Amino acid sequence: MKHIRKITLLFFLLIGGYQTLLAQYTIGDSDAIPLNGSWSFAMDPRKIGAGKGWFNESFDTRRWDEVTVPHCFSSDLRYQFYTGTVWYKRSFPWRKQIGKRVILHFDAVYYASTIWLNNKKIGSHEGGYTPFTFDITDFLQSGKNTISISVDNDTWQTGSIPGAKDNGFANDPFMGWINYGGITRPVYLTVKPEVYLENLKIDAVPDLDKGTAKLIAKAFIRNASGKDTWVNPTVIVSYHDQSLKLSWNRQKKSIPASQSVVWQAETVIKASDVKLWSIDEPNLYQIKGIIPGDTISNHFGIRKVEVRNMQLLLNGEPVRMAGANRVVDYPGLGSLEPDWLIEKDFRLMKEAGMVFHRLTHYTPAEHFYELADQYGMLIIAEPGNWQLTPSQMENDTIRTKFKQQFTEMMQRDWNHPSVVAYSVGNEYMSDEPAGQRWTKDMIAFGRLMDPGRLFTFVSMRLNALPKKPEDEASQYSDFVCTNTYGNHVKVLDNIHRLYPDKPVLISEWGTRADEPSEDGQIKNIEEVVAEIRKRPYVMGASWWTFNDYQSRYEGTNPNGYRPWGLVSPDRIPKPAYKTYRKEMALLTLKKVGWQPGDNGRHRLILKVSARADFPSYNVKNYILKTIQGSQKIPELKPGTSVEIGIPVTGFDHTLSVQVVTPTGFAVSEQNFELTEEKSKN
Repeated sequence: MKHIRKITLLFFLLIGGYQTLLAQYTIGDSDAIPLNGSWSFAMDPRKIGAGKGWFNESFDTRRWDEVTVPHCFSSDLRYQFYTGTVWYKRSFPWRKQIGKRVILHFDAVYYASTIWLNNKKIGSHEGGYTPFTFDITDFLQSGKNTISISVDNDTWQTGSIPGAKDNGFANDPFMGWINYGGITRPVYLTVKPEVYLENLKIDAVPDLDKGTAKLIAKAFIRNASGKDTWVNPTVIVSYHDQSLKLSWNRQKKSIPASQSVVWQAETVIKASDVKLWSIDEPNLYQIKGIIPGDTISNHFGIRKVEVRNMQLLLNGEPVRMAGANRVVDYPGLGSLEPDWLIEKDFRLMKEAGMVFHRLTHYTPAEHFYELADQYGMLIIAEPGNWQLTPSQMENDTIRTKFKQQFTEMMQRDWNHPSVVAYSVGNEYMSDEPAGQRWTKDMIAFGRLMDPGRLFTFVSMRLNALPKKPEDEASQYSDFVCTNTYGNHVKVLDNIHRLYPDKPVLISEWGTRADEPSEDGQIKNIEEVVAEIRKRPYVMGASWWTFNDYQSRYEGTNPNGYRPWGLVSPDRIPKPAYKTYRKEMALLTLKKVGWQPGDNGRHRLILKVSARADFPSYNVKNYILKTIQGSQKIPELKPGTSVEIGIPVTGFDHTLSVQVVTPTGFAVSEQNFELTEEKSKN
């Protein structure tokens, strides 16, 4: 299912430039039949399309426009001020095949959608950021097939997730970002046998003492035929294309006609075959589940994430890391996430030490998580409960909608080693009974689906300095997340008093670049980080926000943007980005000596130190890189240092030295004078 199609940025630049780059979207299944590309499009402000039969293949579309899917109509200059119902329509050829099932996939459509094929309604979906599918086999015909989709992005009404609140206050109906509408991620078909694999879940649990790992594989199998059948899948695990010799504990499973079952198998990977996944050593395994006529594959990592004694432990080692909140927003694209944009954002974040995030209030494109798996990053995934009110959290319909979106998110992301935790919402009234019940119930629901991960939620109510732990719903979470924009010392110390064994993530902090100026962002970073370093129970801090973003929320500037970002809307770093990069660097460099040599061969002596406080974790296989070569940095534990001599030749007066991670990201850069005088650094 996850054969990721990799096409380099250089390739796209060579064959057509920016417009071609906009067409670059990863589809997880290498056998997918894309339906991206040209579609007919029309607005439907009076919501008459369904009643007038706009979905019929014979309906005249000559007055419709042509758009390219994935498409965000909110950022299309022809429709950018429009909120409401729109229609997408296209035809494609097909030849029916006996004994095959055809699955229609949507990676995301914002927000409410209804789908017709060949004049017949297939079904509907609600939720703007998670994938969904339909079996369309019985709706297809040989020859021309016409698919029609109505999409409604009006989430300013109460009842959608995310969406408006029901308090009745001025500006209250608006969520904190744009309700970008459209078919915003890829659309495609897959062809399956009548008995096929729907999904694969892998739990890899290492025994850190023995060095072994237990692997539990679950195959979700659908029998779409008219008769009962038996299955006994084959499971193959490989590392760097080398298959492991594993003995699986498994058994055949009976599947009744038109039903789905979960098949499970277990094995133990011996110590010599275990390569742990971590931020700087993101070792990935490949797993394949195979039944006659169908194969599904995925990658996974073996790692252990736990909280203990106010620390977050990754593979038994404490980690304290920085991050940032990334809003899915880009000029001219809206919420579209072509691969080039994801890869640009990912590099900017990694190079500034942003490796532990609650990325955003909803589910971004999966390609970001693929990069996080491959290059090392920790992520808390969160579905769309953004400031739901107590009455909304008590509403059974809203609870059902949230569970649906939560389930779709988990089923998509549960094999990503980078996803270490799930959050069940952001900034709701967690000190009121409804918020307490929501937190307890939704965490319990999530644990049934994916018990191997940590669970939390993002609180704003801890800023009110509650007196007892039971006064606030963080009592139910594995670790505490707080959105705190001031009074950090009192808030953090009170959280630690309430929950002394739980680590704390500052899930949002920061200040705007215009309050009063960009210098204020720099000052805020320096002051807050200084306080974090004094508090070992703070395991992370995620800046709000990585990028400036469009909004209709109160306090938005006249240009339509909220300037909280460390980078501009088009990803140009601000002065605060440089400060953040410096403060969040794991290693510090200091010139301690200069050794002149014969024939212009000299040595610059640097003291390389691993921070003892924040951020901190064990540093392995980092290098110092200059224009003249590279020097390996020995393994450093937090608080330790080493002196390294860097060979220098030539007549330059300064030398630029980069610290580069094992995965190739330059996370800091300093210039040193090449003289006998010691630097003041």
